[in-house]
Amino acid sequence: MAREIHLIVVGKYKDLHLESIEKNYLKRINSPSLIIHEVKCSSEKKDFEGQAIIRKVKEISQNSNIHLIALTEWGNLKNSVDFSAWISNLIDRPAKIIFMIAGAEGFSDEVLKQSQDRISLSQLTFPHKLARIILVEQLYRAQTLRSGHPYHN
Repeated sequence: MAREIHLIVVGKYKDLHLESIEKNYLKRINSPSLIIHEVKCSSEKKDFEGQAIIRKVKEISQNSNIHLIALTEWGNLKNSVDFSAWISNLIDRPAKIIFMIAGAEGFSDEVLKQSQDRISLSQLTFPHKLARIILVEQLYRAQTLRSGHPYHN
């Protein structure tokens, strides 16, 4: 059973308002906890970012089983209830769950080849900093759905 979910993102927040919104949700997420890893890259080219993401995945996995999920506009769409059921199923497996959000150019082919799942947050395209907040909120929403908390209503 997963005790933590990992989120790898390219870059850091530069907006304190966005950071504050995310921190508010992170304080509430506890089953399992969410750990965010910000990777820095010397180039905004997707191949360089991909190498940085893959290095971080290896660091997190420590040779254990992982389930790698890329957030991409071409991924599978889920509503919040389906997302909650899907993530609950993953949490019950003996693998580390790692979500990834790429930079503005998207994922390198190598990262996409290594991912087991690709999901989309919407048919709309969001800046990756905003997609990060949306995913964090959806992970919190999934937790409340699993626990029967009325937040989803």
